[in-house]
Amino acid sequence: MKPQLAPDPNPVKPKYTPPPGACDAHCHIFGPGERFPYAPNRTYTPPDAGKETLKALHEHLGFSRAVLVQASCHGRDNSAMVDAMEWSKGAWRGVGMVDASVSDRELERLNTAGARGVRFNFVAHLGGAPDLAQVNEVIARIAPLGWHVELHLDAHDIATYRDFLEKLPVPFIIDHMGRVEARLGLEQPAFRLLLDLVKTNERAWVKVSGAERVSSTGKPFRDAIPFGRALVEAAPDRMLWGTDFPHPNVTEMPNDGESVDLFAEMVADDAVRTRILVDNPVKLYWS
Repeated sequence: MKPQLAPDPNPVKPKYTPPPGACDAHCHIFGPGERFPYAPNRTYTPPDAGKETLKALHEHLGFSRAVLVQASCHGRDNSAMVDAMEWSKGAWRGVGMVDASVSDRELERLNTAGARGVRFNFVAHLGGAPDLAQVNEVIARIAPLGWHVELHLDAHDIATYRDFLEKLPVPFIIDHMGRVEARLGLEQPAFRLLLDLVKTNERAWVKVSGAERVSSTGKPFRDAIPFGRALVEAAPDRMLWGTDFPHPNVTEMPNDGESVDLFAEMVADDAVRTRILVDNPVKLYWS
């Protein structure tokens, strides 16, 4: 089981001040493990990063709302996420992980607590693609709740799953700009696939987050900026952004304050920044 880097304990104060109601639309609650044990079959064990830690970070960065994304280290036990959402008193929403065996009671528990979507991992280092028949069964269950689907998917796999994506009856989100490799440039086939998907499918959303996962040059990860800019230009009404705190499975740890300023550099127009940080999350998670 590979070791995990701890998040930077000294995030700088961003030069950019997020607007009132700004939402960190991709972050995680990890543990604490003594209360919320990690999944026995996990591929990594993260440092604990509980709800109090996340709230303190958000107060420092200037975010009043958040979307908690269930990560594979907790598997399908969404208890830590549910506890944090309830504790937030409506300020935090969530995206859970379930399979086709999930009960109606559990879906209702998640919905009441604030879950608004389910996440599926397609990337190889987290186990590879799920059974699409089971995925479709889950989607049929969550569609009446008004939920969406979040896909941790490499953009180069869009060609393989294009038919599946086009038939999805609910909104779907591609995490972290499809994890494209900046060194391959804006014309690389994987990124062109992602851009085309966003331009042609009104259910397709993208998180222009995870610059550290896209960058080929390392800090300050500025080579990821052109990819975010192109996606925002293509569909500003279907873009989201988040810190990805506490950054599981990264090879170089970002500073969260610097990441906020990187977003502001990526999206220069203040009205579009507000759309991505406030309006779009409200539409998807609080409407």
